[in-house]
Amino acid sequence: MGRKEQGSVGFIGLGTMGREMARNLLEAGFAVRVFDVVPKAIDDLVALGAEAATGPADAARDADIAITMLPDTPQVEEIVLGPGGLLADPPRGRLVVDMSTISPVAVQRMAAELKRVGVDMIDAPVSGGPIGAKNATLSIMAGGEAQAFARAKPFFEAMGTTINHVGAPGAGQAVKLCNQLICGINIQAICEALALGRAFGVDLEQMRGVLLGGSAASWMLDKLGPAMIMGDASAGFRIDLMLKDLRLVQEQALALSVPLPATALVTSQYVEARAHGEGSNGNQALFRVYDRMANQPRHPDNG
Repeated sequence: MGRKEQGSVGFIGLGTMGREMARNLLEAGFAVRVFDVVPKAIDDLVALGAEAATGPADAARDADIAITMLPDTPQVEEIVLGPGGLLADPPRGRLVVDMSTISPVAVQRMAAELKRVGVDMIDAPVSGGPIGAKNATLSIMAGGEAQAFARAKPFFEAMGTTINHVGAPGAGQAVKLCNQLICGINIQAICEALALGRAFGVDLEQMRGVLLGGSAASWMLDKLGPAMIMGDASAGFRIDLMLKDLRLVQEQALALSVPLPATALVTSQYVEARAHGEGSNGNQALFRVYDRMANQPRHPDNG
């Protein structure tokens, strides 16, 4: 790796979130070696000062820490446990950090396998979406051994502002799933309020401003409300990814015998959104479910 002022990172997964997180590590002075299945994603980071890797193991091999930021559990398991993965060819620093949102049970299994060969694993999913990733203001919830968290924390500080060690391996994912449960239900509540306000004929942007000044205020209403009102479905955090997270929530709830009726309802609405081709759209596109239920088609100019 080139620059080593702060330390070296092998970063695997340069999607909407990973790209910005890797960029912030570069800007903080870390040497970053990157890999993604999309060549252009690698090229974009190389243009900012990163080094290109030919594969996951090549990205991680000489690094103090290997970070993965991938769509779902199978992709992380492939990178960690698969042929030529991080279990077989671990990073020099013997530290693997997964910042995706995946199954807590899978994390526990991978952490145990890595520990067997002397490698620590931290699960450190994030909240704050693409805006938080871009501005390095993510909330990071980490599970794993305390000493491993301490080693990872300087890297986390380049990507987030709220950084907490919440327990043993898998605990970070458990907290993130609780976060996603709240986010999904909050988005649904905003959709219902906007649908009712629209039926009354009130000015929705004015209503949003009023609600932000009271106890109904929320991050989702602030950040996603304008796009819902305008019919802007452009992707930030996609419907497909939120549905994946809600699936993980429901799997864990079923395994632990915890009833989550509101989560079940909003999950079914995300399924409806995907069935209507909204999967690649942003979370705010859930409001289009209410457009369809209320027979309120959008104007062609705004979605």
